Amino acid sequence: MRPVLIRGLTAAAAASLVTGLGIFAATSASAAAGCRVDYTANSWNNGFTANLNVTNLGDPISGGWNVTWTFPGNQQVTQGWSATISQSGANVTARNPDWATGIGTNASVTFGFNGSYSGTNTSPASFKLNGVTCTGTTGPTTTPPTTRPTTPPTTRPTTPPTTPPTTPPTSGPTGNPGQRVDNPYANAKGYVNPEWKAHAESEPGGSRVSNNPTAVWLDRIAAIEGTDDSSSNGSMGLRDHLDAALAQGAGYIQLVIYDLPGRDCSALASNGELGPDELPRYKSEYIDPIAAIEGDAKYQNLRIINIVEIDSLPNIVTNTGGQAGATAMCDTMKANNGYVLGVGYALNKLGAIGNVYNYVDAAHHGWIGWDSNFGPVADIMLQAAQASGSVNNVTGFITNTANYSALQEPWIQPSTTVGGQNIRQSKWIDWNQYTDELTFAQAFRQKLVSIGFNSNIGMLIDTSRNGWGGSARPTAASTSTNVDTYVNESRIDRRLHAGNWCNQSGAGLGERPKAAPASGIDAYVWVKPPGESDGSSTLIPNDEGKGFDQMCDPSYGGNARNGNNPSGALPNAPISGAWFSAQFQQLMQNAYPPLS
Repeated sequence: MRPVLIRGLTAAAAASLVTGLGIFAATSASAAAGCRVDYTANSWNNGFTANLNVTNLGDPISGGWNVTWTFPGNQQVTQGWSATISQSGANVTARNPDWATGIGTNASVTFGFNGSYSGTNTSPASFKLNGVTCTGTTGPTTTPPTTRPTTPPTTRPTTPPTTPPTTPPTSGPTGNPGQRVDNPYANAKGYVNPEWKAHAESEPGGSRVSNNPTAVWLDRIAAIEGTDDSSSNGSMGLRDHLDAALAQGAGYIQLVIYDLPGRDCSALASNGELGPDELPRYKSEYIDPIAAIEGDAKYQNLRIINIVEIDSLPNIVTNTGGQAGATAMCDTMKANNGYVLGVGYALNKLGAIGNVYNYVDAAHHGWIGWDSNFGPVADIMLQAAQASGSVNNVTGFITNTANYSALQEPWIQPSTTVGGQNIRQSKWIDWNQYTDELTFAQAFRQKLVSIGFNSNIGMLIDTSRNGWGGSARPTAASTSTNVDTYVNESRIDRRLHAGNWCNQSGAGLGERPKAAPASGIDAYVWVKPPGESDGSSTLIPNDEGKGFDQMCDPSYGGNARNGNNPSGALPNAPISGAWFSAQFQQLMQNAYPPLS
């Protein structure tokens, strides 16, 4: 598909918050001192992750800054980000990165680190900025408060740019574009990928949809810098896309973070380049360079939206340990904790950047809609978020990425009965608690909030290929009293089985991208660019690590995971991510709402 279908912190790992005091303007001896340091730490066993937010309450600082503190115990910094951190004994110094040398009045900088400890991980008592003790006010130094909140903040952290903008761009987002907002899609123009636009406009009628924003897939290390490989998404690298977004006056850009070790362990079409034991390489060669680019100050007024690791975490719940869909690779990735640790690291590094928004992939209703999967998948999402250091690193979640599940099913809701029988017992629904993506996404959001995620998280639904229009689309409920006949004649989703995922025959474009379309939903999005293949119909050698999956072969008769139904795939498909003209034409023909 492209695609389908860290260790968690203990309950005792409560976040601690130290509100420290004062900022000193290094360029003026008479400047008023005043700053605040918010320090949060999440601990597990003998390790912890800390994040610091430093707010300047005094005159602007230019030419460099440093924050110092003394650990009260034996804590040791092992790795930092968004600052250069050094340690001598218990004394620690964090110096500014090259791209953030100043702090304006009422502006903030954020950085963090991983550390080790034994005994008790007590938070530092005070902090200094450029040698002056922080007090949280612009007045004299006072004793810092000793009472700490018992729970982390429930709102998303807002990190203003290091130099406050004067006026927002007229075609970008409204409000202060350098600060995090509740919904990054609201009041903002989306980035149109010029490479996808060119493909779409090369097709007859493609100009009708070519100006819609689609996501850029960073599906291998080489994609960060760009490549001329014609089998990939093109030659533009991450900086090229970010620069193009600025040139377009876009308010947001969508990026897919997609290169975990042992990627997509339950399928072959979207396997990746990194082996199951290459987590260090994932961190240093993939996530770290992406974070460095996204953190460049030139992009601080652009809302950068990351869709994080499609299909990864749900696989650890549903395709391991002897289940029907279990694979050796999924068992390996569960055993080595690679998916949880990898997603946690990505959320940590990217979440430290003030204008970045992370949405974690949450599969789709036809995968985790059963009670046996629903709760456990939510739990592993929380483990990954906690491994990142804070649930604040997660803006929300996305469902139906690169999939085909219908947005709404008006006539086959789980409560529907036919002839005195509940339709959940039909072969199509198979006792699932959900039959469409909107209902599922709203319910899953409520579940995530109930287990510890922030109450303002938002959901995304990928509607790029779930329209199911055309002549086969039902226009009314069936009159049959047989549950199977009723469901099959009434359902919007026309796949042979809800588990079929590869280049589905009969699919159509769904709702066009739009912000805040329903309660709890941040946006309908086109993360999967329409016209890009899910996988090849036959084995095609390539240098991207992408294999051949029988679910992409139209002659394949299915397996236990899809009820031994035919794959329903289109013929003559290229490898995943490559342009598939026949699919694009079908998607336009069957679009719902229809194209004009």
